[in-house]
Amino acid sequence: MSVAAPAPQATEDRPAPPPVVPLLRRWRPHLVVAVIALGLALYVTHGLWRQPYTRTLGENVGDQAFFEWVLAYGVHLLRAGGDPFFTTMMNAPLGVNLAANTSITVDAILFAPLTILAGPQVTFATILTLNLAGSAFAWYLFLNRWVTRNRAAAAIGGLFCGFAPGFVSHANGHLNWTSGWIAPLVLWWLLKLTEDGRWLRNGVVLGVILGCGFTIAAEGLFFTALAGGVFVIAWSVPRAHRAQARRALPTMLAGLGVAALVAFALLAYPLYMHFAGPQTFAGTGFNQRHYAEDVAAYFSYSDRTLAAKVGLGNNLAANSTEQTSFFGMPLMILIVAAFVLLWRRADPGRRATLLALAITGGLFMVISYGPRLRILGHETDVPLPYALLQRLPLFDAALPLRFSLVLVGVFGVVLAMLADLLLDRADGPNPAHTPVAAALAFSLLPLFPLPLLTTERAPEPEFISSGHWKQYVPEGGTLTALPFATNVAADAQRWQAYTMARGGRQFRIPDGYFLGPDVGGAGEKGRIGAVPRPTDWLFLRASLYGYVPQLTNWDRATSRADFEYWGIDAVFLPAEITGSHGMLRHTAVELTATELLGAPERVDDVLVWRIRPGVDPIDR
Repeated sequence: MSVAAPAPQATEDRPAPPPVVPLLRRWRPHLVVAVIALGLALYVTHGLWRQPYTRTLGENVGDQAFFEWVLAYGVHLLRAGGDPFFTTMMNAPLGVNLAANTSITVDAILFAPLTILAGPQVTFATILTLNLAGSAFAWYLFLNRWVTRNRAAAAIGGLFCGFAPGFVSHANGHLNWTSGWIAPLVLWWLLKLTEDGRWLRNGVVLGVILGCGFTIAAEGLFFTALAGGVFVIAWSVPRAHRAQARRALPTMLAGLGVAALVAFALLAYPLYMHFAGPQTFAGTGFNQRHYAEDVAAYFSYSDRTLAAKVGLGNNLAANSTEQTSFFGMPLMILIVAAFVLLWRRADPGRRATLLALAITGGLFMVISYGPRLRILGHETDVPLPYALLQRLPLFDAALPLRFSLVLVGVFGVVLAMLADLLLDRADGPNPAHTPVAAALAFSLLPLFPLPLLTTERAPEPEFISSGHWKQYVPEGGTLTALPFATNVAADAQRWQAYTMARGGRQFRIPDGYFLGPDVGGAGEKGRIGAVPRPTDWLFLRASLYGYVPQLTNWDRATSRADFEYWGIDAVFLPAEITGSHGMLRHTAVELTATELLGAPERVDDVLVWRIRPGVDPIDR
């Protein structure tokens, strides 16, 4: 209000106050979108909900087992204490650096009551479902606040972001990457840093979000920070926003400084553990050239879409969990056409926003191609910018194809803008909008998600659930199922997770599915799982291929040394062994173990071989 405005006459009627809209009425559209998002998420994950204790994700058994273990470890932390970012419960005797893994620590602590009540299997399905629904709803709120006031347009963009092919693909086991709600939350408070007089409050909130986000989805947070920085810089350069950016710069820098201090205070120890702690490693255990996006993948369809159901699938991804772009040809054409249409109708300010979106999307698309150009499954000799980035800190631990997930947010913003234009009736209906609306529907319908595939998994042995295992392992001892836990046979890790969720005395396991250093210890190049020893391969080979070797005295001496290194007290063999694509070969493992360790004991529903000081079964 201007102080130079004339005062009203004393006899003048005061303006009527605006009508009070009931809270439920104001939130009704939001609730509708939330219910739709939750319904879609339950539809996608319903295979897990039918039998959460005996079914697992068919395309990524190992990652589900790892995250169930992390959720159970959260219960163990609350009950017995310990380090949230390092554990010796797995990979005995060396331990695992959880800060360098996707340990979702905040989720594990927050959902610990549910894990205690229903087990990590139900907690896993719950978080996965809420992540998908929450991502769609968070993007809807973000778009409704910062992009369009048309709630229907925001809902279209939000539901696309939450259930885009890349995120449904990552729902095959990745609780970290399905936490797509982190991106709009971070971007929301990044934009709020420009508010005058609130830099301290907004900076503190952003710092807390960054601190929590690091322990839920560190890689996604890194991508979000990069994309947010690129967008803000690209948005600030054009003349239309230059003056506004100059005015907001001091406030934003002050807020960013506060956010950095708060985040550093929260993350000082986990960052130290991540980069310099025990059992840390350099790079990643995955080949970055293999996990790079194919140019043709952007124009193709992923396995879990309606298009794939009618035969339009492909084999351009590294695996079914990494189908990160796969937007389809119609949507790619529509996005380009939408940019042109919106540009022609936009004022200079909106054009600057579109330009920033185009720069951000284009840059991350090129980065996703990895160090060398790949077309239709063939890697060419054409070098790309990622060849210069892949050895830099953080970039060396990222998988290039995942950078394409940034385009989900870019496309979501563009789709919301386009829908806003189509739904705008200020100037009356526009016949030209009809074909554009049809193109929008034609582009999005093939991307409608299909439910995640699930498969049977071995049930928890009574030997574990009854607690009879305690008769074979002392306090702090080591016990394992056969074969030893790996990404392709993770049952031993699952059985330990279920005991941690129940509380009480625990046991350690050798090996496990995690990321750790290669030969040489901390600081070495990363690898998947523990550095293998001969006895690992002995049992894994039997379970995967059914190979039963003729053991020699050298084999027995080597296994004796391996058991001593691990400090194993006993090993056991359940009736079934879950593998990556079905049950593994039980008989071959039993024959190998009997040849090596002698006759087993039958305890409940498992076979047990004692290994303890003074009683060496290899010599029996």
